[in-house]
Amino acid sequence: MTIPRNEPKPAIVPVLLCGGTGTRLWPLSRDSYPKQFIAMRGELSLFQQTALRISDRRLYRRPIVVVNEDHRFIAVDQLREIDVSPATLVVEPVGRNTAPAAAVAALHASEQDGDAKLLLLPADHVIDDEAAFTAAVASGLEAAGSGRIVLFGIEPNSAATGYGYIRQDQPSGAAASGVAEFVEKPAAATAERYFASGDYLWNSGIVLVAARQLLAELERHAPDVVNAARAALVDGERDLDFLRLGAEAFGRAPSISIDHSVLEKSEHASVIRVRCGWTDLGAWSALWEIGDRDAAGNVMAGQAVCDDSHNCYLRGEGILVAAVGVEDMIVVATEDVVLVTRKDSDQNIKRLVERLKRERHASAFTSRRVHRPWGYYESIQQGPRYQVKRITVKPGGKLSLQKHFHRAEHWVVVSGTAIVTRDAETLLVRENESIYLPLGSVHRLENPGKLDLDLIEVQSGGYLAEDDIVRIEDVYDRV
Repeated sequence: MTIPRNEPKPAIVPVLLCGGTGTRLWPLSRDSYPKQFIAMRGELSLFQQTALRISDRRLYRRPIVVVNEDHRFIAVDQLREIDVSPATLVVEPVGRNTAPAAAVAALHASEQDGDAKLLLLPADHVIDDEAAFTAAVASGLEAAGSGRIVLFGIEPNSAATGYGYIRQDQPSGAAASGVAEFVEKPAAATAERYFASGDYLWNSGIVLVAARQLLAELERHAPDVVNAARAALVDGERDLDFLRLGAEAFGRAPSISIDHSVLEKSEHASVIRVRCGWTDLGAWSALWEIGDRDAAGNVMAGQAVCDDSHNCYLRGEGILVAAVGVEDMIVVATEDVVLVTRKDSDQNIKRLVERLKRERHASAFTSRRVHRPWGYYESIQQGPRYQVKRITVKPGGKLSLQKHFHRAEHWVVVSGTAIVTRDAETLLVRENESIYLPLGSVHRLENPGKLDLDLIEVQSGGYLAEDDIVRIEDVYDRV
């Protein structure tokens, strides 16, 4: 990697875009915990891998992270795990696609440094050759500094139909060549023609651009986007470690991508051809393509086994997936859903999830494990007038001070130590001890230790839904 010597400080402000729900990777990816926060391959989540990818402080400044309201504490915890400290963590009150998020980042970065250059990065991509990617980014600095919008086009290794394409106007010219055409996801025959020509690259969605140039392009091509972003920053407020955007103002922003709002209209777009082992993991078949296949072409993750099967992707999360005598199949099992599809049909999973959402099926939105700022809980069993949950509170975590109108609770500590507030009492509850919380009692649970606190909660009453919570005080500022 060659880093320009004339840069007095790290040149680039990375912007990690963490919107998206990864619907095509359902049932593992869901609204409450989307694919960017899941360890889809390896031990780290895609978000963590992206954050570490831009950790070289010779080239990159600390990142701006743009995250949805529902996922802000997940992002904080995952950054803390890898010892990455963001410059700013911007909270979107509603999802509005990538253009409003990029506009907010450009406005915020410009306030700090009028010459800032942004590297817009979706937080859910896989890049195997990170040295090649970093070298490509460094090579685009000069073009970005001269007012170009630098895109990174991935050299295709197949005639993929799941990606958008960019046609270069100078395929064999300079490192950053002009863009002749943007193409949406093509049909198979068209993709074959693109691949054979050598003139087309996959559109990675990664962009290097000076903040002031991006704002000028937004003002010209999408003024409603930048006006809403500017108002949302003015109405925003600091909340713990977050910059929370004004909800009403940000809600006025059109829901549109940076590609459709600016890149496809700009006269300043350039593209750098990159070969770096990139995929956006847009479908289960992509995980099969980059996975470690056995002699029969099968990729198995988690708890999975097969016999007389070929070219399959099998994944068991919590339960065993066993396949016999099948070919070209995807089977993914979580604790509450089993997905079965052919590899060539996995793009249709999004349509299935949309149907489940219309029918208000819980599995379309959340999984059995529900994440909270203090940890998570899992529903183990539910019946008439009772529910059993497992609750895990991370060290220092503290539930809200709350009460319920329709249920009583019984807590049994399995491991760790709990401090329990029950009306006027404050009690220390140790491993193998329990406490009863009558209906209507004001109570709170917190973990004062350095290890996770695990307990079993048994609820009893006529109404056991999560909206039977009256929060009296909450350190996480939830309603």
